[in-house]
Amino acid sequence: MRKALKYLFLILLTAAFVWYFARNLDWNEVTENLRKANIWYLLAAAAIICLGYFLRSIRWQVLLAPLAPSNVRDLFATTTVGFTAIFLVGRAGEILRPMWLPMLDKRIRPSYAVITIGVERVFDLASLICFFSISLIWFQTRAGHEAEYAYIRLVGNLMALGAVSFIVFLLIYSWRSEPLINWFAAVTDRKFIPKRVRRLGLGLMQQLATSLKVMTNAREIFWVTLWTVALWLAIALPTWLVLMAFGLPLTFVDSIFVMGVASMGSLVPTPGGAAGAFHAATAGSLILLGIGHEDAAAVSIVMHLVYFAPAGGHFRFILSVPR
Repeated sequence: MRKALKYLFLILLTAAFVWYFARNLDWNEVTENLRKANIWYLLAAAAIICLGYFLRSIRWQVLLAPLAPSNVRDLFATTTVGFTAIFLVGRAGEILRPMWLPMLDKRIRPSYAVITIGVERVFDLASLICFFSISLIWFQTRAGHEAEYAYIRLVGNLMALGAVSFIVFLLIYSWRSEPLINWFAAVTDRKFIPKRVRRLGLGLMQQLATSLKVMTNAREIFWVTLWTVALWLAIALPTWLVLMAFGLPLTFVDSIFVMGVASMGSLVPTPGGAAGAFHAATAGSLILLGIGHEDAAAVSIVMHLVYFAPAGGHFRFILSVPR
């Protein structure tokens, strides 16, 4: 019953975002804008997004290296499964990745996948904030949108503070994990604490400490950072290509701003890959850049498909290939 109510709430939230996005739009003009989009730019954007899935897989392999050996094929398959699930059911689909990978590769425990995905998110957040902050340096505020820009800048600064604080916590834990684990073991060695809960907590702390070796190994930090920067460039460039497909007079720096706002919208856990929330956030960022409402709506619809839909095609192909 509780799960049903939660899902109903997400459906209603999606409907609210879709209504907010679609209200007062001239859908004839939106449709006409969609027809005028340059298909070659869109195909190029989708191809680079596919490259991004591959880059995610290589980075994941680097993160898993201290825990267990892995192969890129299984990681790529799991990555596309995860994005397909997000596209269908929203952020709840994230749980599929740590469940799917151990089924493909028995050497990898679900807890290994969970921990490395967590570290992956830290690098993603730090990289996205860096890209977003750089775009704000050269961002030209359009007349009439000064208040919105000030709010976005505030949110960006708060995100930066949160990301830095979390990274500092992980660094401290990676350096002092042994005494912290010993302290947890002593504190939880009580009769009223179930042994299973204690073992689970200790296991997760030990695996997190092992996974965070990447934070103290200069070589692994270099490679994870390199693949993360390459990954976000493989998202920023398709974003720019989509803007170019609609003939919008925007720069690559503008596309990074759009990517940052769209990524924030994609965090909303509504079904359909943050449907409604993603569209409203993307369209809102374009309106701040001086783009008309109908143009912004058309771009946000296509951007959503370019970001998420290619994973579904890869997923179906991978399932059809015999192992």
